[in-house]
Amino acid sequence: MDTRPLDCLIIGAGPAGLTAAIYLARFHLRIALVDAGHSRAALIPRTHNHAGYPGGIAGEALLRLMREQAGEFGVRVERGLIEQLVRQGEHFLAVAGDRQWQARTVLLATGVVNNRPPMAPEVHHEALRRGLLRYCPVCDGYEASDQRIAVIGTGEHGHNEALFLRGFSAEVTLIAPEGQHGIADGHREALTQAGVALVDGPCQPLRIAGDTIVVPTPADELAFDTVYPALGSIIRSDLALSLGVKANDEGCIEIDPHQRTSVAGLYAAGDVTRGLDQISHAMGQAGVAATAIRNDLAKSQPILRERSLQGAQATMRPG
Repeated sequence: MDTRPLDCLIIGAGPAGLTAAIYLARFHLRIALVDAGHSRAALIPRTHNHAGYPGGIAGEALLRLMREQAGEFGVRVERGLIEQLVRQGEHFLAVAGDRQWQARTVLLATGVVNNRPPMAPEVHHEALRRGLLRYCPVCDGYEASDQRIAVIGTGEHGHNEALFLRGFSAEVTLIAPEGQHGIADGHREALTQAGVALVDGPCQPLRIAGDTIVVPTPADELAFDTVYPALGSIIRSDLALSLGVKANDEGCIEIDPHQRTSVAGLYAAGDVTRGLDQISHAMGQAGVAATAIRNDLAKSQPILRERSLQGAQATMRPG
């Protein structure tokens, strides 16, 4: 068994992690890719703004194709939840249950988890599948054009998302999730001028009724064609924070232009960093991170592909 440390351990097999794995494997580096099976991309019924797929592609299908492509270069996704990441001298040690990985560098591509509105899990799944519930107006606001749209949220976040969606439909309602709206006067005026209706909560569990999604409120039960929760998200940056990495108040990992964190040898890409939560953006960051990892490793130890003497000699033969 090869007990040498990995060149890189990638944590998370969403679009960022898989892209990085393809790059790093093609750089002939020794890597492992560990994933807990909770990629947010897998929840996308169909994305239409990821270039190269006329007619769109389901998130799970995209991940499957990326796994297949990574597999062409020897990458295997290992299932496991990394529970601990510590520094041991010049290397990192990652622990998942009774398994361990030692690596010279680590790339965190752990993503985020959306905060969900109140609704039963099976209803949430069905609403997502049918487009009655959506989480990303940048991704699929176009599909909600001219529909009756509800945004569940308040404050600055709710204000911003409601106004963004107003660019797709004239019928937008902003519903407070827990009680009365907490919106600054200037934001309230902007919403009113834009024609966004304001409804106080709390929201009761959402349900599906025919082709609509119903949001019960103290005033009435309101039916919409689609609902966008603007409830924020949980950043999966605990492993980085345990190492003392710099992050913003929300927990997004701070990175330099080459995806390096404030901890030497630790890199991050995708939604766990601050930026546009888009598949294409995550994949671009992963390409930058993988190239930086390769070049940074080469500074301390030349990157030389191991070949047999026979294979090396064969390449030197004339003709």
